[in-house]
Parts: sequence; C-alpha cells; structure tokens
Amino acid sequence: MALSRKDVEELKPWIDRTVEKFLGFNEPTLVTAAVSCLSNGYDKRKTTDKLSSLLDDAKAAKLSEQLFETIEDLKVKQKMKKKKVGVVPARSRCGPTRHSAACGMSPRSGVTAAQEDDSADQRKTRFSEGVALSQPGQPSPGQLTAIQIKEMMANAQRMIEERKRALGVTALRNSSHYQLLGNSVVAPQPVAVAPAPPVLGGAVPLLRPGLGAAPVAPLSVGESRNRIAELTAQIQAKLGGRPGFVGALPMPGSHGAISCAILHPAALDMAGEDGGVSPRPTPLILNAEGRTVDLSGKEVQLAHHTPTLKANIRAQKREQFKIHQEKVVEDVTEQKFYDHRVSAKSAQRSKKLFKFHEKGKYEQLAQPVKQNAKLEKLQQEIAQAAKKTGISSATKIALMVPKKEIKEGEIPDVEWWDTFIIKGESVVNSNVKFEDLLEGVTNLVEHPIQMKAPTATVKPVLLPVYLTKKERKKLRRQNRREAWKEKQEKIRLGLEPPPEPKVRMSNLMRVLGTQQVQDPTKIEAHVREQMAKRQKAHEEANASRKLTTEQRREKKVKKLKEDTSRGVHVSVYRLLSLTNPAKKFKVEMNAKQLFLTGCVVLYRNVNLVVVEGGPRQQKKYRRLMMGRIKWAEDQASADGSENGQKVENRCILVWEGTVKSRSFGEMKFKVCPTECFAREHFKKHGVEHYWDLAYSNTILELADETA
Repeated sequence: MALSRKDVEELKPWIDRTVEKFLGFNEPTLVTAAVSCLSNGYDKRKTTDKLSSLLDDAKAAKLSEQLFETIEDLKVKQKMKKKKVGVVPARSRCGPTRHSAACGMSPRSGVTAAQEDDSADQRKTRFSEGVALSQPGQPSPGQLTAIQIKEMMANAQRMIEERKRALGVTALRNSSHYQLLGNSVVAPQPVAVAPAPPVLGGAVPLLRPGLGAAPVAPLSVGESRNRIAELTAQIQAKLGGRPGFVGALPMPGSHGAISCAILHPAALDMAGEDGGVSPRPTPLILNAEGRTVDLSGKEVQLAHHTPTLKANIRAQKREQFKIHQEKVVEDVTEQKFYDHRVSAKSAQRSKKLFKFHEKGKYEQLAQPVKQNAKLEKLQQEIAQAAKKTGISSATKIALMVPKKEIKEGEIPDVEWWDTFIIKGESVVNSNVKFEDLLEGVTNLVEHPIQMKAPTATVKPVLLPVYLTKKERKKLRRQNRREAWKEKQEKIRLGLEPPPEPKVRMSNLMRVLGTQQVQDPTKIEAHVREQMAKRQKAHEEANASRKLTTEQRREKKVKKLKEDTSRGVHVSVYRLLSLTNPAKKFKVEMNAKQLFLTGCVVLYRNVNLVVVEGGPRQQKKYRRLMMGRIKWAEDQASADGSENGQKVENRCILVWEGTVKSRSFGEMKFKVCPTECFAREHFKKHGVEHYWDLAYSNTILELADETA
C-alpha cells in the first residue's frame, strides 16, 4: 500500500535513525532509496531488491526487515494513541469524585485536572477526529470551576501552616536537647525518621548509636542524670582493676558523663559478666564521620603492619644507627673544652657505599615545579587570548591564586575561580541572598572580537577568464604584429642589421634572378645552406624551451604533491586480510608514488591502512583501494582465526576527514600480535581513535553475522 507524502515525511526521521543504527553512520543515499520504496508501496522482497544495488544481499534483507518492523511499531503506537484519545473525554464526562472536587485533583493518582487536561491535549494526534467541543457558556469537562479553585487554594494554605508549625516544634526540641548536652560533644548526625510530637517538660530521648534509630521511652532531666550516674558507677566497678579507664570516664552529673553515655555506648561491653576483663577484642569506637576515636573523643591512628623486604629493614636499621651517632656527636660538642675549629679525623676510613634513592623521591620534588610551570603557561595563554579577544576580565581571573593552601580532599566553601564574582570567603549559612553576593555580574552579554579563520585566504579570490579559440588566435596575431613593428623600427633606426632574404628552392629564380643563371650550382648550395641554418635555429629554439629531465621530474612531483598547510585529508581503510604480496606491494608503492604518508597495521581480521595527503591524492588512492584492486579474489576468515568461516576479502572505508597536521611519516608496515599492541602503536602517534573506530565496527559486524 502506497503512503501519502505527509506520512512519508513523518516516517523519514525514523527511517534515517534506523539506517544510521544499522550501518553505524549516516548514509543519505540509502535513506532516499528506502523512502522511495516505502512511498511506492513496495513489499519486503521488492525493497530488498532495490536496496541490494547499494548493499550486500544479506545486509539489504536485514535492513528491509528492520524498516518494516519500525513501520509496524509506529502503526501500533498510533493505534494506542487513538484509543487513549477516545477514552479521555468519556472519563471526564463521569465527573470528578468528592475528593477531587475538594482538592482540585483528578481521580487518577492525584493529578490535577488542569494537568490531566493538558496531557490529554498533548496525546491527541492528527488522526483523532470528532472530539466534542464545550459550549461557550459552560466549562469543559477537564476545566476547574471558580469554587474548586478557591477550595484548592485554601487546602494549600492549610498544608503550609501545618508544615510551619511542625518545623517550629522540631527546632524547639533540638535547642532543648543541645542545651542539655552542653558544649562537650558534637551534635550527632540527623537520622531520617518521621517527625515526632513535641517533647514536654524538657524530656530527652536517649539514643544508642549503632543499635538502630528506634527511640527509647522519653525520660525527664533528673531521671536521665540518675540513669547515667548508675551506668557510670557500673562501668567503674567493672573496670576498677584496669588503669587508664577509670580516670578516663567523667564523674556522674557532669556534661561529660552525658556525652560519654550517649556517644560511646560501646564502653558498656568492654567488661565481662563477672567483672573481669572480657576475652573479646576491644571494640572500635567510631565518631559521626566514621573515624576511630578513644573514650575521650580524640582521633586515633591505628598502625598498619605490612610485609616488607629485608633490604628495607636493613635500611631502617642504618637510619636508626645514624641518628644515634649524631646524638653522640652532639653530646661531645657540648663539653666544656671542645674546640669545634679543630677537625677530628676518624681512626678508620669511612666506607664509600652506593647511595640509592627511594623510588619516587625526585618525582615528588618535581611535582610542585611541574604544577607551577603548568600554571604559569596557562596564565600566559589566557593573557594572550585576552589581548586578542579584548576580554580584560580573563587576565584577572587567570592571575588569581587561592588565598590559603587547601589540603588534599578538603572541599572549600568557595572555589578560587569564583572569588572574583562572590563577595567574602564563604556563602554557607549566609542570611544574604545568593544573587546579592555576586559582584560584577550583569545582564549584559560581552561579544568578543570576531577572529578570522586560520584557513581563510588573505588575497581576494578572482575567477580566471577563459578565452575562446577565435579570441586566442586574434590575440596571438596582435602580439606578433606588435613584435614585428618593433623590429622594423629598430632596423630603420640602424639598431639591428636587416635580415637576409629568405630564399627557398621554390622562390630561387624570383629572388636572385640573373645570379642563379650565372652559377646555378653555387647558388643552389648557398640556398640549401641557408635552409639548413634556419632549420637548426628553429630546433635549437624548441630545445631551449623544452624542460630538462630534472625539470620534468620536479613538475610531475609538484603536480602530485598538494598544499596541506590548511588541512590534511585522512582516509582509514579496513581489510579482512592483507597477506597477498602482490596486493601489499600495490598498496605500498602507490602510496609512495602519490607522496602519501601513513601506516599499515596488520592484526588478524583488522588490517588498517591509514593514508594522509591532499584531496586529489586521496581521490586517486581511493580509486585504487575501492575499485582497481580485486580484493574478492582472496578468501579470508571472518573472525581472524584459522578455523573460522571463510568469506570473500573486502575493503571498507572506515573514516575520511581532515585534520590539522600529519601524524605519520613515510608509509610503513607494522605487524601487531595483540590488539593492545596495535592500539599502543596508534596511541604513540596520537590517533588511537582510528583503531577504536575500526575495531568496534569489526566487533559489531561479527555480532550481526552471528545473530
């Protein structure tokens, strides 16, 4: 069934997307052919025959199948949209429920009627017809009445007031809790629980971190202190025999006791049931940030013992011995009668050993130097860009440095590059609006000076004027006449001798007359001598204008070589196999004859040929790779293995485009045993994306063939 022009225009983006997904790149010719087939009403078989002229038979069949599947999916989606458009008015005619009338919400999952009406309008397509329109004096089924709008506003205000009251009670409870704890502890991290009712009478709910967020029954302040005192006494009784723990616990009734009971409940489990030392290891105490602390709240650094070599152990012993020797020497120098001016030589000559530096020593020393050099280079580049474009603020931003040194892992309140437009050093917990903190930010747009493209030509481009054959002859006659007149003027003035009469055998009697009769043999020899002289002069003139062998070679090279200062054209070809020596010779020799640069990487079924040069050079080499060389004569494995399925060898143009400069030198072959080795070769030249693109296309093709 043939489609209308409007349907074809709607389907064209989907067809374009399907072709691009199938091939991996956009192909306008294939899209045009597919659109033509669908507009003419072709079936799958005819579409496959039409596309087989542009693709392989297998690929054409797959592509036509995907195109028809896409069209079927679109038809199903349009039918579903038509059904939804037909259902919406019927639902709206039933009228809103009591809840929706009160809250201004539709019966479906709390969506407002206005939003439902908008979504219904968006779901309508151009195929929906017959939708009933509301009368001018009545509201539409999805439209809110004035009464419903007022009720909705009242409900919203009531919810806002309830939220404000809940926030006020929570703030009051937190302030009373912090007053009880005092300044000895840090406020614990908030736990995501439902808001609780306000605590009356100053009761504090005691929580035990690490055992869950379930609250204990609230106690009064007096009961809380008594309970904490009892727990402290029990801990002191159990740990009475262990020095260091009794003194560490604060006395009952103080704020420190409250903080210890709240923040360090793990101390309750440090003693055994019978009052002795527990056989279990000492439990870790973690603060709110997850770091190890002691009972007093100080951070503890645990020693991590790692295995090391004997050489490192000996080095540590030598360092300790040196430190000990230095201490002994210092003790000697502090004596009363020691003269530091007299150098005391040791009785034994010191051994001169190799002094090995630790790995990474000079890297650490060079790291700040490299960072400073990078920063200075970046500042110079930004300053030059600011001078060229006229942006003065760019130089100020580049010259700014952080005011204080920030440790690794620490996040500052304001980054140093934002301090130019933000007043102050912090925007956290600020009562001022963020817009008021900005300085120098306006609604004006700064337009930099327009710069010329680097490839733009300075001289104006003039189209050459081509003359017709008749005009060229006329111009030649005029030039020859001017030269002849100039020569006649010089002869008339005596600057040049008059030329000899041009005597030939045909005009011999007319020019010489009686002289030829007197001695015809002599005159004939003289005439033939003049003819030979003129012939020789003519040939010498032609030879002088002819190019030499070296000049002809230079002319040919100049014709082949192209100017690549404004951009280099690059082409990347992929071959299944390049083991044939004759074809390998053609690939290499033609690249050298056309003065192309690049490389050939050989790896299983991914053999890449990268060539760089001008547009004319690329055109000739493309004709060689895609047409002149018959790659299908050889058989190659599809997956690159020896036992794989044999298919016809083929050449695929992976990518072609322009780059700023050349990446390779003279054409060379590189045999790579592994995929990583091949990618490393391209990465060394800064074009590893060539390999990534070709390798990914190969994997996708294998996946399509196996599927």
